[in-house]
Amino acid sequence: MTKISRNEFLKSAAAGLLFSRARAYATPLGLPVGLQPYTVRNDLKADFEGTLRKVAAIGYKEIEVSGGEGYGDFYGHKPAELRKILDDVGLRAPSCHFGAPKDDAGWARNIETAHQLGMEYMLSTTRSEWQKSLDGWKRTGEFFNHLGQQCRDAGMTLAYHNHNFEYRVYDGVVAYDELLRSSDKDLVKMQMDCFWTTFAGKDPVEYFHNHPGRFAMLHIKDLKPGYKPSTGGFKGNPFTEVGAGVIDWKKIFAAAPEAGVKHYYVEQDMWDRPSLESARMSFEYLNKLA
Repeated sequence: MTKISRNEFLKSAAAGLLFSRARAYATPLGLPVGLQPYTVRNDLKADFEGTLRKVAAIGYKEIEVSGGEGYGDFYGHKPAELRKILDDVGLRAPSCHFGAPKDDAGWARNIETAHQLGMEYMLSTTRSEWQKSLDGWKRTGEFFNHLGQQCRDAGMTLAYHNHNFEYRVYDGVVAYDELLRSSDKDLVKMQMDCFWTTFAGKDPVEYFHNHPGRFAMLHIKDLKPGYKPSTGGFKGNPFTEVGAGVIDWKKIFAAAPEAGVKHYYVEQDMWDRPSLESARMSFEYLNKLA
């Protein structure tokens, strides 16, 4: 039997420990896995800090919050309070959703909130009256260029999060395609919700190929089999844990570097089991997918 020195043994053991930790935290793209807290919204209402600790204990490293002008506060917490709680539980919030601002002063207040939270990305939405025509989607692109310049001047980046209604066709043009065309690729990035894009009958990867570098973030949640493509509403619960549905996540993550993905967040709007359990199942799938 070959003998090894104590130092060699300790080095070998340390290397093995590092390897096991690397495997334990291996994730697609080598990026930390994030959670959209909407997934566990009922738990947050009951026990805000305790739920965030449970999210971190699952293995999530990032969350994406919603709040500020147009969306209300952060479950009763001011920005500084929220940031302290996140620091305490070991989570980071790189991005935040804000409502469509009424004016530049309102957006300036949102920018200040984002600064207090240490954000990289600010997300917003279009005005409801602009969702009904091709011209409205063109105006949305122009509006986002305006907001995007303010974000850039403040050291952040603006992004748009889609649902399925953006894939409706107006005058022969898909609304989302018009938004991509009319907004500046350097001022306005996209947060691709892979579920809603798939639910609308579109392929996220096709958009990644056609618009490289445009998709800074992903929302990932899975679609149950048996649902026909729709740009409208639905019956029942089409949502399921990542890896339990019909979406080809290997294909999506293989194309994600070309898309420019910097962050991605698990999100599940409805559940068939406790929401924290759903969040754990999605995380475990992603951990094995790497």
